[in-house]
Formats: sequence, C-alpha cells, structure tokens
Amino acid sequence: MIEVAELTKRYGSTVAVDGLSFHVRPGVVTGFLGPNGAGKSTTMRMILGLDRPTSGTATINGRPYIQHRQPLHAVGALLEANAVHTGRSAYNHLLALAQTNGISRSRVSEVLEQVGLASVAKRRIGAFSLGMGQRLGVAAALLGDPAVLMFDEPVNGLDPEGIVWIRTMLKSLAAEGRTVFVSSHLMSEMALTAEHLIVIGKGKLIADTSVDDFIQRSVQNHVRVRTPDAYRLRLALADKGATVLDADDALSVTGLDCRQVGDIAGAAGIVLHELSPQQASLEEAFMELTKDSVEYHGETGPVLEGSAA
Repeated sequence: MIEVAELTKRYGSTVAVDGLSFHVRPGVVTGFLGPNGAGKSTTMRMILGLDRPTSGTATINGRPYIQHRQPLHAVGALLEANAVHTGRSAYNHLLALAQTNGISRSRVSEVLEQVGLASVAKRRIGAFSLGMGQRLGVAAALLGDPAVLMFDEPVNGLDPEGIVWIRTMLKSLAAEGRTVFVSSHLMSEMALTAEHLIVIGKGKLIADTSVDDFIQRSVQNHVRVRTPDAYRLRLALADKGATVLDADDALSVTGLDCRQVGDIAGAAGIVLHELSPQQASLEEAFMELTKDSVEYHGETGPVLEGSAA
C-alpha cells in the first residue's frame, strides 16, 4: 500500500504539491491523473524518496522508501526510462541493479523474457528504440518481484501490441494482489486499464474515486430522446425538473434517467422513437472536472493566415 498524508512540496514561492492525502490500495490498478503542472511527477518522486517533502509524509507498506533495506523487493518504479547507462547491455544494466539488492542472475533473465527483450539482452541500450527502452524500464521495475509498482507514462513509445501487452500486465499484477499506481495523460488507456482514480490539479486533490463514479459526476451525462411530439415531451419533462436541450433531431435530457423519462412520456401518451443513455467518456469527464486547474491553455480556434504557427 502507498499512503500519502498532507504531502506538501514548495520550490521557493511555488507550491508544487499542496497538502495532498490519499491511499493507493492493493488489488486494483489506480490511475494518477492531472493536467500538466499538477504535481504528479513531484508526488511520485517524493513517494520514492527522490525529492524531500516540505511537510507531510509518504510511505510504502508503512515505511518511507529510504527505510527499506532492499527497496527493489518492496517497490518497483518506472519514472524515467531513459535514465540508464546507454553503453551497457540490457542484461548488464539489470544485473547491476540486481546485485545491489541480492537478486539472482536467473531473475534478470526471467524479467527480460517477461518483457520481450530476451533476444536483445546483449545489445547496447543506446541502440534501443523508445519502445524497447520502455520495456527495459518495466523489467527493472519487476526485477525484485515487489508488492508495490509505480509507473509514469508506461505506454510511452510502445506500438499497439506493446500497449495491449502492458495494459494486460498491469491488470494481472493487480489481480495478484499487488499495489499498482499508474500516471498517464492517455485518458482512453486509463479508461481501459484503471479501476480507481486519484486526480489532482495545482497540487491539490480533486477526486479519489472509482472510474465509474468519476464519470458519473460529469454533467455531460444525459438521456437522448427522439419523438414526433418533441414540444409536448419537452413541457412534460421540464415540469418534472429536467433540463431539455435540442440535439440535432433529438432532445438531450439531464436531471432524469431513462426510466423516468420513459415513464413521463408513457403517462402523457407520447410515442418515443429513441430513448438511450449517453455517458461521458473519461476524457470528457476529466476535462470538465479539471478545467479550473489547467495551468497552460492553448488556442482552440483556427490559425489565421500570416499568423505565427
């Protein structure tokens, strides 16, 4: 388990992380989300003892990272896949890590096989592609067979097969009862991989909830209705407190669920041609709930001819 309590990090007058508290439980994949500059990387670095908190605590299985005598057995992490000696082979890179934590040579070969790098184990890392480097970083995280795993943008540089592979692996690790904590900007991937979310913005906690509950909080969830008697249905639904908007050839209804809309239409004798729930995507819910925490905004309109691109 990872436990963060009132964690704060200041750099001069800048507050990168602001009184952050959450638990990452074993047995589920927990996604760690937030806009750029939200404090995700700083938080993960403090959990791993790479940055010292200004105040507050971060523990792994009840102890700070630096108090674990053989840390690779307690937690495996992938934060910077390119933070390696590019002149070493993949095998020798992992072997050097293994020898600092009493891990056998056979385990090095085992994780190289697990991540699909056994055939290039003797190749220099400097000749690796971005995706191969990511796989090597995953191998290093798995090396000590830890109960806690942390990954920052693990699918970066992976091809579609690699993305499916790591998604399946993360779920399998959580199913074994491990704590799996994953930071990513890819909302579509998080929707397929994570069960729980920790969402932060400007260093503060925005949400600590399941993926389903997070999406249900979105105001973009609505009921789509098509009927030849839209005027009467609109009046009937508004009378029950619903908000009704035009949506192409249909009505968009918020404030009532499908059953309630159907019951109201039936009681009024109104024929329906479509009645369907419309759920926001994780990306839409994320954009909505973090809009006040985005530090860097780009223009969304067209670039005018002659303007700087």
